[in-house]
Amino acid sequence: MSVSLGSSAQVGENRQLQMPQTSKVRSAGEPDSQAEEELQKGTSLTRTGSFAEAIPHLLAARGRASNDYAASFNLSLCLVATGQPRQAIPILTALRAAGHDNADVNNLLAQAYVGDGQNQKALVALKEASKLAPENEKLYLFVADACMAKQEYAVGLQVVDLGLNHLPSSAHLHYQRGMFLALLDELEAGKKDFDQARGLAPETDIAVVSTAQKAMFEGDVLEAVRAAREGVKKGHHDYVLLAVLGEALLRSGIAPGQPEFTEAQEALEKSVSERPNYAGSQLALGKLMLLDNRLGEAIAHLETARQFNPNNASVYSNLAAAYRRRGDLQQAQNMLAVLEKLNQAEAEKIRSAPGDRKADYPGSEKGQSEAAKLP
Repeated sequence: MSVSLGSSAQVGENRQLQMPQTSKVRSAGEPDSQAEEELQKGTSLTRTGSFAEAIPHLLAARGRASNDYAASFNLSLCLVATGQPRQAIPILTALRAAGHDNADVNNLLAQAYVGDGQNQKALVALKEASKLAPENEKLYLFVADACMAKQEYAVGLQVVDLGLNHLPSSAHLHYQRGMFLALLDELEAGKKDFDQARGLAPETDIAVVSTAQKAMFEGDVLEAVRAAREGVKKGHHDYVLLAVLGEALLRSGIAPGQPEFTEAQEALEKSVSERPNYAGSQLALGKLMLLDNRLGEAIAHLETARQFNPNNASVYSNLAAAYRRRGDLQQAQNMLAVLEKLNQAEAEKIRSAPGDRKADYPGSEKGQSEAAKLP
């Protein structure tokens, strides 16, 4: 299993792993061949992560195909994955009412609720899923993934704590707990979980990423680079690890023409190739291209990062700089306007939250604010 199940900032990133397994026939009538074909196309696209492309096919199949549960579930999955959770919620609640009150439906409903900002309902739905499959690690990791994408770190911590109640030896859940704690400015506690994750799964992707992430949160960029490099050399090519390597090299002060610049580019391109929907590597690669003044490529990667993580201030600061350099001043102003709204919202969140937010790591809320300075 990839370390990234619980660490990516994207909803729906590994969703093809939880396709519903059922062959229940909706009616005894003759099957609608066109609807069956649409369902097959939609399911195939969903499995490959082509969520937006799958939606029209699943809409055409829903209510007409023999396996209406699969059509409805996969449609909901694609809606959540493409940032339309509000449209998925009534479909999923209807599935539950129709007798499909299973772990998959409740878990996807929890993700949809997180995406729609209904956190308490999300926790209720997750607990229902957990009752049905308490030792299914992915249930907790998928919802934690959704919380990370929405920067709902306190809710994410509740999610992984629920999982650890049932799976205390899960390295993935301890890693994710370390991430949430660090992002909530509880780094000392988070470091213990990073260490525990490494101890539970030594010589694995999760161990290497835990070491590198811990160093990043501590501000030890050189140690993060060392740990990530060593992991890659040993054959650990998880896309999060590659993204951490690229980001750490960027933060070390590399410049175009240096071997380290090429190393960062290769790592980030591999990360993007393995998981195009991961905003972290798209953002880092966009920043790298901007540093090299390759404006078209920078904008393309930054816009992709924006699509999958629209609340990241660093995306907009870098987009504003890229559009400004290209001479598109109106687009630059548009990006700055969004950035200002995000910073205002973040300032209000910090004022109303107990304690300080983690300031040093670019994935954190305050870290994003620090990064929101035009390069």
